[in-house]
Amino acid sequence: MTDFSITRSQHINAAPAAVHALVNDFRAWVAWSPWEELDPAMAHTYTGPESGVGAHHAWTGNKKAGEGSMEIVASTPEAIEIALKFLKPFPASNSVRIAFSPTQGGTDVSWTMSGTQNLMGRVFYTLMRMEKALSADFDRGLAKLKAVAEAK
Repeated sequence: MTDFSITRSQHINAAPAAVHALVNDFRAWVAWSPWEELDPAMAHTYTGPESGVGAHHAWTGNKKAGEGSMEIVASTPEAIEIALKFLKPFPASNSVRIAFSPTQGGTDVSWTMSGTQNLMGRVFYTLMRMEKALSADFDRGLAKLKAVAEAK
């Protein structure tokens, strides 16, 4: 088993509470998630509270979007922690932490995904250059989050 962690960061010219609200409500992710564009017909199911701890989002999409779910397991003004489960194209369970640091004129946001991979997962991760691909996805998502938050 091998542990991995990917972190990307972005400064956003918006108050921490405004940025936090866009992450704390999975319905708001449609406006900024980098994966929405993979399948415009992706099916979304939301259960639990509208936002915060216990909010749950499941999706089913085409081959690229796959199938999985996310649940907010902790939410404070400083960070939101999410349990992420992929079912397709390959099963995986990872932890996501999106942290918010107030700065002069806005918020620094850090998006981290971490987990443990078995041998097969590590081979897939290496061959498919997943770190590079996920880093690009996170950068794209953070740029979209920045645009949405700064437009409000």
